[in-house]
Amino acid sequence: MNRVLILACISLFISCTTDHGKNTSNTEVANDSALFYYISAKAKNNPLKKRYTAINKSLGFQKEREKDTLYTLALYQKNLIHLSLKEFDSLQVYSDLLIDHALKTNDDAILSRQYYLMGYYYDYIAQKPQKAFYEYNNAKNYKKRINDSSWVGKNLYNMAIIQKTHNDFFGSKETITEALQYLKENKDTKYISSSYDVLATDHRKLLNHEEAIKYHLKAITSTQSDKDRLIYQNNLAATYIDFNKPKEAIGLLNEILNVPELKKNKTEYARVLDNLAYARWLAKEEVKAEAFTHPLGIRKKNKDHRGQLASYTHLGEYYLPIDRQKASLYFDSLIQLSKTMNIPRAEQDALKHLIQLQPDNVNFRDRYVFLQDSLYEQELKVKTQFAKYKYDDTLKQESILRLEKENAERALEVAEERNKKIMSYAGLIFVLLSSTFIGYFLIQRGRRIQQKNKIAVLQATYETEAALSRKLHDDFGGKLNHAMLLLQNGSEPDKVLDIVEVLYNQSRNFSRKINDVDTGPRFKESLFGMLGTYCKNAQLIVTGSKEINWDQIPALTKKTLYKVLQELMTNMQKHSSATMVSIDFEQTKKIFRVEYMDNGVGASKEAIQNKNGLWNTEKRIDAINGSINFESEKGDGFKALIEIPN
Repeated sequence: MNRVLILACISLFISCTTDHGKNTSNTEVANDSALFYYISAKAKNNPLKKRYTAINKSLGFQKEREKDTLYTLALYQKNLIHLSLKEFDSLQVYSDLLIDHALKTNDDAILSRQYYLMGYYYDYIAQKPQKAFYEYNNAKNYKKRINDSSWVGKNLYNMAIIQKTHNDFFGSKETITEALQYLKENKDTKYISSSYDVLATDHRKLLNHEEAIKYHLKAITSTQSDKDRLIYQNNLAATYIDFNKPKEAIGLLNEILNVPELKKNKTEYARVLDNLAYARWLAKEEVKAEAFTHPLGIRKKNKDHRGQLASYTHLGEYYLPIDRQKASLYFDSLIQLSKTMNIPRAEQDALKHLIQLQPDNVNFRDRYVFLQDSLYEQELKVKTQFAKYKYDDTLKQESILRLEKENAERALEVAEERNKKIMSYAGLIFVLLSSTFIGYFLIQRGRRIQQKNKIAVLQATYETEAALSRKLHDDFGGKLNHAMLLLQNGSEPDKVLDIVEVLYNQSRNFSRKINDVDTGPRFKESLFGMLGTYCKNAQLIVTGSKEINWDQIPALTKKTLYKVLQELMTNMQKHSSATMVSIDFEQTKKIFRVEYMDNGVGASKEAIQNKNGLWNTEKRIDAINGSINFESEKGDGFKALIEIPN
């Protein structure tokens, strides 16, 4: 029993796992199958029925997945197969389906291909030139959108052919000229040379003789196909005939007859023979009827109906002056064939000659007038329709371009606004970060300067204390020790009193030196009094002091200036042996400047750097953000320039 339960659980687990695997792989199988059948449908070596079945299976695997690119390509392939199978009703249905789908998905490439396919259908199969012109024009516009210059030119070429075929030679000339602007010389040589030939025919029909010949020659020289060159040369010969230059036509046609390639193309061979016979007849040469009937026989054998129209016309003209009955027979044949082919202009040309043969035949005259009026009306209608298509298309394209421009400008404005906001936010963030950084930098700098000043003040204090200690030891200690020795030795009291008096005076001067500076209203007197005590053996010259507003100078600046000048005067008294000292005061809006000079022995830069007192002055001035510069050379006096910001 347990064994049965275990087997049942295992079976259930395997079943669930298999179902889950099937569900996850269904999509992949469908994708692979759709692609497989699509490739099979594209293979041209497969029979059409097999390709038809394959494309239907490919589309069957793509149900509910119309957004896939493969679905659009499969629909286009189905249209191609319907065209090849001549299932034109189905072609119409699936063409509408594909175009509607491609418009929704903005697939410009597939739209251009489908419109060209339908243009081909209406042009060569349905023979609806106006519809073909419309479809080619749509294909051209979508090729423009995807920047396919060559195919823009090819669609314009097909449009120009339709216009030429329906006698809109002026419109055809404009369209084919536009086509040449898009065709590429390196890959569209066949279309370019053929376009020159179309342009030549347009000029020929518009009676622009020189232009027609020029473009025929361009077609001949630009083509790389020997077969096409023979056709273009034959067209040039026909133009010579139209322009009453039969001798030039005869020379060219004889040249063409010697080309071995010509006889391989029976249609063109018969055309050359017929044109040569007609040119010789126009040139008043002796021509036998066989020269016309031989190419007619070739044309009948090859079922070249359009060529037969030319042969019947030439034979009718040939017999017109010599055998009116045969001429009438050939013109009758021309009329019957033109009706079969639905080419009323050929019938009109035949009637023109029959009226000459039978001027009293009212039926011929009435039919001729009817055809002339109807052809004029039809050609005018066709020309107007073609012009309207092009005009409406121009307006449509201008509207699209204007709308695209407006959308682009609107998008640009939105982008600019967005960029402005981004720049504003970025600028604000930058300012905040910069302000934070600058604030932090200034705080740290202030702290460093404050700490540096504290150190400088502390160093200056230590130096001052060291100098005072040395002075106490050297001056007071020495004299006090001398006085004690005198007392011990029982010297006269007067000598001891003299030394004590000297000690008293020195202590009083020393006390004045180290005591705090009076920075009040009497600062100037105190400063000058201190300066005077050092100039017993030197002349002191002070300038500029009267212009200084001493009350506005900060107390710290006064105290620092006092100590620095005191140090300079001490240095002068001890080391310079100066006989004249000059101190100049100057005050501007930004700077308080003091210039000290003496005519002492001076000192080298190395000696100045080694003097602790002068180093001490630098520290004091630096502590209040000022500067002091020393200028001195040995034997050339001493100069100090002090600058303190107000």
